Amino acid sequence: MSFSDDEEILEDFLIEAGEILEQLSEQLVELERRPDDAELLNAIFRGFHTVKGGAGFLQLTPLVDCCHVTENLFDILRTGKRAVTAELMDVVLQVLDVVNCMFQQVKDRTELTPASPALIAALEALVAGEELSSTPEHAAAGDDITDDEFEQMLAALGNPSADASNHPVDETGSGVDEITDDEFEALLDTLHGAGKGISQAMLQDGAQLQSDESIIVAAEKGDDITDDEFEALLDALHGSGKHQGIPDDVPAAAPVKPQASKAADKPIAKPALALVKSNPVPEPVAKDATVETTVRVDTRRLDEIMNMVGELVLVRNRLVRIGARSADEVLSKAIANLDLVTADLQTSVMKTRMQPIRKVFGRFPRVVRDLARSLGKEVSLELHGEDTDLDKNLVEALADPLVHLVRNAVDHGIEIPAVREKHGKSRQGTILLAAEQEGDHILLTISDDGAGMDPNVLRNKALEKGVMDRDAADRLTDEECFELIFAPGFSTKTEISDVSGRGVGMDVVKTKIAQLNGSIYIHSKPGQGSRIEIKVPLTLAIMPTLMVMVGEQAFALPLVSVNEIFHLDLKRTNVVDGQQVITVREKSLPLFHLKRWLIRGEAAVAGESAAHVVIVTVGTHRIGFVVDHLIGQEEVVIKPLGKMLHGTPGMAGATITGDGRIALILDVPGLLKRYAG
Repeated sequence: MSFSDDEEILEDFLIEAGEILEQLSEQLVELERRPDDAELLNAIFRGFHTVKGGAGFLQLTPLVDCCHVTENLFDILRTGKRAVTAELMDVVLQVLDVVNCMFQQVKDRTELTPASPALIAALEALVAGEELSSTPEHAAAGDDITDDEFEQMLAALGNPSADASNHPVDETGSGVDEITDDEFEALLDTLHGAGKGISQAMLQDGAQLQSDESIIVAAEKGDDITDDEFEALLDALHGSGKHQGIPDDVPAAAPVKPQASKAADKPIAKPALALVKSNPVPEPVAKDATVETTVRVDTRRLDEIMNMVGELVLVRNRLVRIGARSADEVLSKAIANLDLVTADLQTSVMKTRMQPIRKVFGRFPRVVRDLARSLGKEVSLELHGEDTDLDKNLVEALADPLVHLVRNAVDHGIEIPAVREKHGKSRQGTILLAAEQEGDHILLTISDDGAGMDPNVLRNKALEKGVMDRDAADRLTDEECFELIFAPGFSTKTEISDVSGRGVGMDVVKTKIAQLNGSIYIHSKPGQGSRIEIKVPLTLAIMPTLMVMVGEQAFALPLVSVNEIFHLDLKRTNVVDGQQVITVREKSLPLFHLKRWLIRGEAAVAGESAAHVVIVTVGTHRIGFVVDHLIGQEEVVIKPLGKMLHGTPGMAGATITGDGRIALILDVPGLLKRYAG
């Protein structure tokens, strides 16, 4: 088809089919765990059937063909004629990959690449009841017909010199040289015995045909029809899927081996269409039109609205600051109302950008299944909190880091079944992927019940790779040892594979999480498993910060990193190994003067006796920043730095403060790496 035709219908298909394919990815993996779940089998059957119906309407033939054979296979599975096996699921998951590839080509408006003949042959062998090792020439068995019989049947239908009694005629009685699409579709359905199309049993079902007739008449006259009626109409016209008039629990009639001389006597689709035209029924009463409750909006427009709301937040902050200094009660009330409305508007606009994290989680059942199968492991994946919402940009940005962590859990964490049994565990390992909202942040957890991490092994590996010397390694706490896996090039694998072992991946994960203004923590016990916790903000557009003054310049510290604030007598500090430290609740914390890094150099802090200290957390470490003044908490809109300042170490961006000044937003991990590393 031309993608310029029926653009609105195509967009609807992309939305509906996209959701179905996402569900199928999860459902197929779940089916391997629950092979006898009839409801799940029916849901998968309906999924492929619906995608096929929409693709057929848009004349996407390669997609229709692929879904049609898969639909036939699940029709057999749900009737119990064949059992679900791992080998069968391997083929079906390959089919899903091909369907997803074709779906992406439809989105890109490029020509579809058909499924390989070998994959279709494997599907057809499964439909025919064969094992996958069987050769294609053995596929014809039982009630199926041979290639010669099929050729004879086509000749009887399409050859003008054939006997008149076998020659198809059109509605005027004149002969035709070719069979119609409906006749060919019906012929294929009859040959494969898939129960599709309008069979003899359906022709005898007068009530059902009357129902189909009403559907078609209603459609031709422009009346609204229901989803079920539309499905039935597609079944009647295209022979796709079980006919609505036949209950799912009634087995399909056994396929009958047709004779070539009688094939043309029973064109299946023609009589139904003729019946529709010759026996019209009264027009059904039109249903009340339902009101549209949703509308599709380009995400770029949502981004523009979010930017404008961000500017409004800056103006709000400025007015709130002015109102606090004003004695005018009317002005103060007006500003207070503006503050409330702006906050509500900001929340509402942020919700329009929110998506459930299911968009990311949905891909992991397949990832875990395929990786565990290739490594010879038994792994169960549990998903919690799939409906947790967060900014769409974060949903996209979290995909790659989570893939790394989940693959790591399968490869490094979960042991092979024999080792697990030896240690008194079940053969099947469990990985938990969870999400929950904590205030203005999202907590993501990836945990497993595998081998866990041994801090001593990590210490020795750090020494072996020259990351640190023996004294430094001995001083590391267990938590600090776990942090070593984020070092570039660090890996505990002795053999390099296509899964892991090169020491890349975990450092990328930490870098990506830091770019999202998030934090990552690791907890592990040898023999019991590991748990990785990631905290990221709900949105990247507007950030809660702590505004501080260093000299005459304002800076914003991301509030997610701030633990506590206190006033410090600088005379009570100590120096350890050349580093100034303070003791907070019997723990020594390194102390850094931001003036030395950001303003005028070390001489700027000489003679100071007291200062404000902000305790921040970076990974598992806590440090103190000395600042001159505290302004307070403020929500800021992140503005990127200009070309000349882009990439400045320790700077995440800039914003405008409530009093109209420009403040730089500090990137705490980058700041420490640049100045304290």
